[in-house]
Amino acid sequence: MKHGKHVVLLVEDDPKLLESMEEYLTRRNYVVIAAAEGQKALDLFFSSNHEIDIVLLDVMLPDVDGMQILKTIREYSNVPVIMTTAKESEEDQLEGLGNGADNYITKPFRLRVLEAHMEVLLKRCNPVTKKLVSGKIEIDLEGQEVRVSGKVIEVTPKEFALLVYFIQNKNKVMTRETILDAVWGFDYNGDIRTVDTIVKQLRKKMGSDCLYIHSVYGIGYCFKEE
Repeated sequence: MKHGKHVVLLVEDDPKLLESMEEYLTRRNYVVIAAAEGQKALDLFFSSNHEIDIVLLDVMLPDVDGMQILKTIREYSNVPVIMTTAKESEEDQLEGLGNGADNYITKPFRLRVLEAHMEVLLKRCNPVTKKLVSGKIEIDLEGQEVRVSGKVIEVTPKEFALLVYFIQNKNKVMTRETILDAVWGFDYNGDIRTVDTIVKQLRKKMGSDCLYIHSVYGIGYCFKEE
């Protein structure tokens, strides 16, 4: 969410439909990040994944197809995804849902109907909340503030982003590569051990009674409240 508005990643290769969807959603108070090609969509996702609340994803794209984009997104995020396509077969719909799509809408569709589907998903997956709470940790998403056992701790923007990502994906074992791509961006060329450095800093700041970031030998990390 950005400035109180839901952020939509809109992926559609039909220029007229893309324009009409972007215009409609903007009028309806959404912030729209638009892409007409699959690779651009992935680049935008990795550069803005902490802000994106929902993805509208066309299946048929000129370079990287929608199904592959969906699979890639699901490696890093549980963000709601609605597939939009002219394919009507049951097999195509089952493939999309099986790959992690939350909904599947066939073209042509009314924009008001699409918006209704979006609202249902957003209420279910992104309840209107400005806080994340996990164990002794409480995060103010808008104020970018972290409290541990009620006490504010000072964190850098990257520490904040990493902690939010961990909580949003708790109980899930994640490789350093996955974390690096999701938090630093898909095109980040720095050292993979950067993740270890930020984790070390977070652990120190959160203290000995908040040992939620667990190392998984040979793989990466897992955030657990136990």
